[in-house]
This record gives sequence, structure tokens and C-alpha cells, in this order.
Amino acid sequence: MEEKKYTEQRLEDWVMDKAESWRDHYQSNYQEKFDEYYRLWRGIWAAEDKTRESERSRLISPALQQAVESAVSEVEEATFGRGKWFDIKDDRKDQQPADAAYMREQLIEDFKFTKTRKSIAECILNSAVYGTGVGELVLDEVKELVPATQPVMDGAMQAVGVQEKTRVTVKLRPIQPQNFLIDPVSPSIDEALGVIIDEFVPKHQVEMAIIKGIYRDVDIEGAEQDTDLEPDKELATFDEDKVRLTKYYGLVPASLFNKALKEPSDDDDLTEDEEDEEGVDEEDGYVEAMVVLANGGSLLKVQRNPFMMQDRPVVAFPWDIVPGRFWGRGICEKGYNSQKALDSEMRARIDALALTVHPMLAMDASRMPRGARLEVRPGKTILTNGNPNEILTPFKFGSLDQVTFSQAGDLMKMVQMATGAIDAAGIPGSINGDAAAGAVSMSLGAIIKRHKRTLINFQESFLIPMIQKTAWRYMQYDPDNYPVQDFKFVASSSLGVIAREYEVTQLVQLLQTLGQDSPMYPMLVTAIIDNMGLSNREELIAQMQQLSQPNPEAEQMQQMQAQAQMEAQAAQISLVQAQAQESAARANKYAVEAQLEPQVVQAKLAAALATNLEPGEEDDKEFERRAKVAELLLKEQDIQSNERIAMAQMAGKMKQ
Repeated sequence: MEEKKYTEQRLEDWVMDKAESWRDHYQSNYQEKFDEYYRLWRGIWAAEDKTRESERSRLISPALQQAVESAVSEVEEATFGRGKWFDIKDDRKDQQPADAAYMREQLIEDFKFTKTRKSIAECILNSAVYGTGVGELVLDEVKELVPATQPVMDGAMQAVGVQEKTRVTVKLRPIQPQNFLIDPVSPSIDEALGVIIDEFVPKHQVEMAIIKGIYRDVDIEGAEQDTDLEPDKELATFDEDKVRLTKYYGLVPASLFNKALKEPSDDDDLTEDEEDEEGVDEEDGYVEAMVVLANGGSLLKVQRNPFMMQDRPVVAFPWDIVPGRFWGRGICEKGYNSQKALDSEMRARIDALALTVHPMLAMDASRMPRGARLEVRPGKTILTNGNPNEILTPFKFGSLDQVTFSQAGDLMKMVQMATGAIDAAGIPGSINGDAAAGAVSMSLGAIIKRHKRTLINFQESFLIPMIQKTAWRYMQYDPDNYPVQDFKFVASSSLGVIAREYEVTQLVQLLQTLGQDSPMYPMLVTAIIDNMGLSNREELIAQMQQLSQPNPEAEQMQQMQAQAQMEAQAAQISLVQAQAQESAARANKYAVEAQLEPQVVQAKLAAALATNLEPGEEDDKEFERRAKVAELLLKEQDIQSNERIAMAQMAGKMKQ
């Protein structure tokens, strides 16, 4: 049944059926919300944005605008703030890093030529407003004019002019959400049956592509008006000189693909790519193809996916992931309720202000002159039929409640709380009033984490795939400048403005705790300079690194001083050891003298006892007396000897 249906259907009808079905899903679920997000971000008032029927004021608070711009600027600064916003890593087995460096410089040059940074910034802005940023990679061949000289008259003179060069370019085109359609059941581009880019383009672009042979030669007429596809619905549209171009990237039935290739009877109607295109053998499966339609019915191009990696030339990323859904959650959706409450509060205050400030009169209409036009203005004469004090009286509703003004400030803080976007100038007063520095640091940490989460999601889902697919296109269609190799692309992100200011503050506080002689001092100063947005930051860092390198002469002097200091310490140690040995020898001498002294004393006493004594009774008594004195002296000498021996032993222990 399905095969019969495909055999009776054309490929362009199948694509338009998918486009209408997917657009119905988008319009019923997202279009109204996205239009309101766009108006809130632009500050455009619409009647459907009223919060009450009696509302007269059209004021729109800039809180959500500030949140979007602050969040987008943080991501842009973190991505492009350092100049080098991506890097290339080669295979670990490759020992020649020069090819990766050449590839990086060539890509940077081509990105500058195609103004890719501007396109990436627009995709980031779309993601913040609508929840998802989408971009298309367009391959083109352009002619570049460069100044050149040419020798003439056999080299005698030089002719100055321009030289025309053909250059292959890969451009990133931001796609608005109303111009992008995707399979509703698929959460990503690679998993979807296909994606459709449906938009209005200038008619001359299609005609030039037909002349170049990119599209089939078919009659192109003006497109019908469709405000749902316009980038700005608030502007007046013109139907002349524009074509509705529908591009489909994805899987198509093989039978319809073969039928579309065989339809033209004249080979001249085929493009250069389709002349070499062959149909697929199977009829039941799907083919990864590219289909381009004009005004919903004319087939301009049908081709199997020509890219060598068989990837789809579309990249997208959500600002905040919504599980199971392609469209993410942006800044406008996060702060929508707070913004609506803030607008309602401010409009009610303005309406009440008009009733309380402007003068009004209550009057008796029966006593006013017939046909009188009552106006209240300076110098106005009011005619009455009777006493004016009885006919006219000033009328006032009362004073304006001052509570609404403070409530508006609290609602503005709620917008910042919901979106996590805040300017660095308003950090102390906007985060938590007059809180201490520790509380402000904790609040800043939470804000920085939210920005870092969005930045990582942007890099992994959009930036790296975009760079990778761009490099693949250049490798395939410009192999002279881009050698075909397997490179690994890495996004070189940094901190945003708020995160950098916060980190610089922490580094300065840490620097104040260290002295200039500390080895960590130059490293901290280098880190502070690296986080600043100075124009000569690289020069200052290079100068710091040069100053931190050691001077050979100073290093030699330091080595000589260290060697002399070591020799002085060795000499001092030798002197201490010699003094210790001398003390030990002196202690040994004292011990030997102490051991020999009792014997010397006994000999002296014996000689003294025998001196000048004659036999007799008195002499015997004198001898006994001298013997007792000698015995006492011997005991005293023994005690002193023991004390000296103990002191000598103690001196030996102290030496050891």
C-alpha cells in the first residue's frame, strides 16, 4: 500500500506534505509563544499582550531585554574574549604538530573572510530569545579580487591592478525558528527523518544559481504572501522579486528519488551534479538526499547527500535542554512570568497616575451653555448659567499608592533570579541587597555556574560540530589548502566578564597575603593580568615571563655564595668536633688524676707521720693524733675523688 502511494506521488509533493505537517505542529505549539518572546525582547506592544481589558498603558519593562543581552554577552565574551576561540589536536601517534597548527591558522583566516563570528553571535541571540539557535552551512564558490602587479615591456615596468581568484567558502547562515521545520518526534537533527528550511530569498539569487548550473532551468515566478515566514511580522511586506525556497535535508523514499532523477526528458535541464547521479538499486528503503523546491512546486534540485561524511549541513543547540524535545528553553521563557507581572504592575501604576495627576471636573450638565466644549487648560474661560462654584467642582480619585513602586523593584529582581542574568555593575545591590562579601561570593558562584552550564552546552552541541563540518567541507572541496586528515577540534573557552571579575578579586585578595619574595607572587600577578581585558595583555604576560627567567650571571653568583656558605658550615662543624674531642681528652685526664690522687695523698701522709718523731710516750700520742688527722684527710680526698669521677663521667655523657 505504501509503495503504491509512493509510485503515484511526486518527490516535491512528498516534501511539501512533510513541510505542511511539521509547520502545523510548530504553529499549534510554539509560534504564538515565540512571537510574544520576540515582542518582549524588542519592546514592541501588541493588543494581545494586555493583562486586563481596561489597560491603557503600553509600557514594556526593559528587564527581560537586559537579561537577554547580559546572558548573550557572557557567552560571547567567554567564547571570543581571548581571540583564539578554538584549537585543533592531532592524533597522538602523529609526531608532527605543524600540520594541526597550519590547519588552525587556515580555518581562522577563512572564518574571518566569511564573518563566521558574527553569524555565531546571531545564533546565540536566537537561542536566548527562542530557546534554540539554528544555523545552516552553505557551500559556495566566490570570486575574490586581490591587488596584484604584472611585469610589462619585458620587465621594464610594472602594471598595477587586481587579480581575480576563485575561492571556496563555507558560510554559516543563522536560521529563524519560523523558517526551520523538523520532525516533531525527533529531539535532534541527526535522529530526525529530515529538516526543512523554508524561507523567502531574493529572486535574483535563484536566477543566478540557475545560470551557474546549480539549479534546474525552470520558470520562476513571484511567491505568494505568507507572513508566517517573514523575519519581522511588524514590518510591511512586499511580494515582488522574492521566491519561496524550500530546502530539505534528510531521508527520502528511494522510489521517489529515482523517479525525480528520471523525470526531465532533456539532459540540459539537469544540473552538473545530477548528470553524474545514479539511482539506487533498492526501491523500498530511504536515501539521504538534498531536495530544493521553489514556491512549493518547482523542483530546482534533487541530489544524494554529496558530502563525504554523509552529515546534514545544519547545526543547532538549545540554550537550556528540555528532555525529549528539540526546542529548548531560552532566557525569554525563563523570565516570562516575572516580566508579565512586572509589566502589569508598571502599566497599572501609569494608568493610576493618569487619573490622579491630570485635572478633572465634575459639572452640572443642565446648567452649561448649549454646545459648550469643556476643556481644562491655563487661561481657559468657562461659561456657566449660574454660580460656577455650584456648577463646577474639581474631581480627584485620590493619591497614588507608593507600594507599587517598591513592588516593581522586587519583580525586577525576580526576572534576574529566573534568568540568572545580571550586570557586573549591579552585583552588590541586585543579588542580595547589602549582604556581606561572603554572601555575595556565594550568589556569584551560583550565577557563574549557570553561565558555565550554558557555555558547555553551546560548545558541545553547536560550536565544535560547526567547526568540524566546516573543516570537512574544505577538505572535500579545497584539498589544496586543507589536507585530508583526522583532527580533533577543541573549543578554547574562557570565563565571562562576571566570572573574570570575580576571579580577579579573589586573586588580588590572595596576593595581599603573600610577600613579593614568595615564589607564588609572580604566578598570581600573571594570572591577574591574563584575566583582564587589556589591549596589551599578551605583551605584559611575555614581559612577566621574561623577568621570571633567571639571569646566568646572577645564578652563578648565587651558586658561588651557596658553595661558600656550605664550606663555612663545614669548617664550623669541624671546629665544634675538635672542641668536643678536646673536652673529652680533658675529662679523661681528670678521671685518671682522680684515680691516682688517693695513693699520692697516702704516700704524703706516711712521710708526714714519720717526720720529726722520736721514741717516747708523747711522741706516740702525737703519732696517733696525726694518724687520725691523716685518716680524715684520706676520707675527704676519697669523697672529692668520687665527685671528680662522677663529674668526668657526666661530661663524657654530655659529649656523647
